Amino acid sequence: MKFIATTLLCLTLFLLLTSWGFYAHKQINENAVYTLPTSLARFYKKHLKTITEKAVDADKRCYIDTLEGPRHYIDLDKYDEGTDSIPIHWSKAVAKFTERKLLANGMVPWQIWRTYLNLVNVLKERDYNRIIQFSADLGHYVADAHVPLHTTSNYNGQFSDQIGIHAFWETRLPEMFAHEYDYFVGAATYINDPLQLGWQIIKESNALVDSVLHIEKELSNTIKKADQKSYITRNNQLTLNYSDTYATSYHRALNGMVERRFRSSIYYVGSLLYSAWIDAGQPNLVREAGSTEPVEDKIEYTDKKILGREEWH
Repeated sequence: MKFIATTLLCLTLFLLLTSWGFYAHKQINENAVYTLPTSLARFYKKHLKTITEKAVDADKRCYIDTLEGPRHYIDLDKYDEGTDSIPIHWSKAVAKFTERKLLANGMVPWQIWRTYLNLVNVLKERDYNRIIQFSADLGHYVADAHVPLHTTSNYNGQFSDQIGIHAFWETRLPEMFAHEYDYFVGAATYINDPLQLGWQIIKESNALVDSVLHIEKELSNTIKKADQKSYITRNNQLTLNYSDTYATSYHRALNGMVERRFRSSIYYVGSLLYSAWIDAGQPNLVREAGSTEPVEDKIEYTDKKILGREEWH
């Protein structure tokens, strides 16, 4: 029995190690491609499978790269003077707080900007393999910035007796209800200031933190403990997770919050891909669209221990 309990615990922990969940990240990247204009969409649709699969590469790198973890979050509550006290430009933020503090508190808005610049550069060079990789990574970081619990040090409810809420909000709920979401978000538009957009997104996410935690706390006080968790089959594995009934109640109480952040992720990923192409001079990628798929460099992360925070990946 002890072995079985340990195995189930390990499987449950594995579910926590994906931001937005592998399924949701892939859905966001895939649907972002459908927002692009025809002149650009032809290239991305040709490589849709690869861009979709690579949507989770950034999470996999958390198992092999000690520098990867902070790129997925930012603890805004660690800045005593408030969010507005943080310079949006990295160099100015370093001058004010030191690079060590910034890395300790997370850097997702700056990572969005850096990845965007990398994408612009490889678009100019028509380095097709790297275009695909940076496009997939950009989609991942933008999606992570949309998750409220990626903007607080109480990222898994560990300070409010709500351990597990991170994966509950960003993995369990999308996997249960994404089939009900409206994926039509309109056409991608040009973003004048991608760095400012990154900060806008994380501020919007941070404004939702209290609701994410408070609503679940209130719900837990109205539903019996025995009805909150159950064993479910996920990826052919039996795991202890939030019950379908409890998840449905939480989903309804959030009143569409997860879907709105999901849709916003799709729209802004598509818009940043489009903007990068514009800023790169609108290179003609049509010829490449007829070539073969690039060789995919797989990231081996199985049997490895995650480097950094566990619950928010």
